This record gives sequence, C-alpha cells and structure tokens, in this order.
Amino acid sequence: MEQKVQGVSTGVYRYTHRREGGADIHDVLVEKSLFRVLLSCIGAALLLGNVCRALLSKETLCLGSFWSVSFSAIIAKWLEYKPVKKESLMIMPDFGIQLEQHFWSGRVHCQFVPISKLLKPLLNECVTPVTCYWSLALLLRNEDELMLVFKKLHPPVKMLVPIWKALCAFTNSDDISPSVVSRPDDLHELVDQDGALES
Repeated sequence: MEQKVQGVSTGVYRYTHRREGGADIHDVLVEKSLFRVLLSCIGAALLLGNVCRALLSKETLCLGSFWSVSFSAIIAKWLEYKPVKKESLMIMPDFGIQLEQHFWSGRVHCQFVPISKLLKPLLNECVTPVTCYWSLALLLRNEDELMLVFKKLHPPVKMLVPIWKALCAFTNSDDISPSVVSRPDDLHELVDQDGALES
C-alpha cells in the first residue's frame, strides 16, 4: 500500500516522506546544481595551482606561499561539492531502522539498526566556530557515541522535526508530545540552559 509523497523543499535540500509496504521512508535529497559542481572544480584547480606554484618556484618557501596555499585550501574546502545524492531513513516496524546514503556515482551505503538497540532519537544543535546547524542522532544501547542519521548532509531543522517525531513515535519516546512543537522555530523557545529540549 503506497501513500502519496509529501515533501518540503529549500534551495539546497528537498525532503520527501512516503509509506511503502509497511515501511515509513524519509528521504533528504540534494538539489543538483551545475553551478556548484563548477565552483567545486574551480576551487580544486585553484588549490592545485597554488600548491604547484609554491613548490615549483625558484624561491624558497616563505610565509607568503604558506598563507597562499592555506587560503586556497580553505576556499577549495568551502567550494567542495558533496558527492552524496540523498540520505534516507527507513523505519520498519517490528525490525528497526535502515540508514542509506546514495552517492552520485551510484554507490549505496546501507546501515541497519535493530529495534532492540534503539533507545531514543535526539535533535541536536551543533555549533562550530564558523556555523551552526541542527542534526538528528540516535542514542543506542551499549554504545559510547551517538549515531548520526544524516552523516554527510545538514538539512534545516524544518526537515528534521517530522523525522524526529516519527522516530519518537517508533521508539515510544514520550519526552515531548507532537503538540508541543508546532513550528520548527518554536524549538529555540523549548531549549533550556543545558541545551536539552524541555518537555
């Protein structure tokens, strides 16, 4: 029994939700952009050119060449094209969940987590010196570290909230009811001083 596909789209990511054969499938797809691929190639060429210029020049390596190569590496990393086409979460009742990464090359990486290992899903706000983004993680039984649901992609919180709610319903986590978070913007109001969601 298939259900109609529901989804949300931003400029970079597209979220779709569907039900197939008893499984609840949540996909986050990267919108392919020829411009981003072109920028990625330009960034890699810039880095390669600066490294070759620094190594092949008649002068000895100096502080200026170090900064030039470092700056080029930062620009190349910023312009890097992510090879992931989509990441999926498939909730299979009575079995567990399957995480999938689909690459533009056609390669697929799958990881299955049995229902007996799942404790609870967590919606985290990750802060780095440069950016801030939301991530969805799983707290697993007998594991020291959290498992990220989306390992390569960083979709916005408005795409993560419905997936988080579905995982909470699946694992019977009753920490927060669906009616408490009416809009993704309301999550900032529910975060206490420690960064945990208040119920």
